[in-house]
Amino acid sequence: MDELRAGATGCTAGIDIGASFSKAVILSDNRILSRHIIPSGGNYRHAAETVLGAALEKAKLSRHDIRKIVATGGGAANVPFADTISSDIACQGRGVFFLHPSVRTIIDVGDLSSKVSRIDANGRTSAFLLSGKCAGGSARILQVIARVLRVKIDEIGPLSLKSQNPVRFNTQCAVFAETEAVSRIAEGLAKEDLLAGIHLALASQLYTLAERVGMEQDCALIGGGAKDIGLLKAVQEIAGHACIVPDEPQMMAALGAAIIAGESGA
Repeated sequence: MDELRAGATGCTAGIDIGASFSKAVILSDNRILSRHIIPSGGNYRHAAETVLGAALEKAKLSRHDIRKIVATGGGAANVPFADTISSDIACQGRGVFFLHPSVRTIIDVGDLSSKVSRIDANGRTSAFLLSGKCAGGSARILQVIARVLRVKIDEIGPLSLKSQNPVRFNTQCAVFAETEAVSRIAEGLAKEDLLAGIHLALASQLYTLAERVGMEQDCALIGGGAKDIGLLKAVQEIAGHACIVPDEPQMMAALGAAIIAGESGA
């Protein structure tokens, strides 16, 4: 603890308040001291206080030990104790680059939307595109199909890998995909084939965005969807090469925010 306190003046924190989850990362001298993630719930300000408090406790630090705090994400405006706010796209780029400096294309599969961005040799975002408002282009469609099939969300990836004949979905809309899945179940099609099919449908949309931004072989898949091994497999099949999944892929924006907090003028 004394060692941490001695370097506390150099500590920075990044807080990412997302629609579903809130995350916090604490850095000191380019070293991750702690990180934490919790459901955002309905009160973003409370979530920000809670997630930062938990990260500080893990690092054995107090709020006074943090030199600067940067907030990001859809609920960033609800973090009154943040020194500044930065865009989640910029923060994701810096976070991924910190861990994997060879990456140039980032595919973020979020709960409500997906984003694809390109970063340069300094980790700065040079271009990006967002998916449409329909949940069919985000991880939400995986939750929808999991509910229809009565499969736990953390089981859909492994189950989809057992597929021998992935179902081809005729729509990219989450609502229509749900209806189609119900019909296919009635036809007796296997759950694993339906899951593999929805993974391919989502991966196709993600790859289309990546091509428009400029897909490069050194790409990273982040966000909650990156934890789905079935989606990762589908993206890699369509792209024709491997994709990097960082450790704790949901933490990239919070990590990048902590990095930006440590830079002059942040």
